Amino acid sequence: MAGSFGYEKEHYETSMKVGGLKLFPAINNTGPETIIAANGTSCRHQIFDGTKRVAQHPVSILAKALK
Repeated sequence: MAGSFGYEKEHYETSMKVGGLKLFPAINNTGPETIIAANGTSCRHQIFDGTKRVAQHPVSILAKALK
């Protein structure tokens, strides 16, 4: 959900339902070694709320890979 939409009290339940349609199940079907990437801060928070998995910004993933 774009920006802070999913964190507005009146939209939170809807955003979690939308995430539960495809995104959260897809993440939950991966192993702990799978790196989850998400650009937006609110996207990373929503993924954590819906799956308890930590998503990383793609640039952070790239920086770790280059070390």
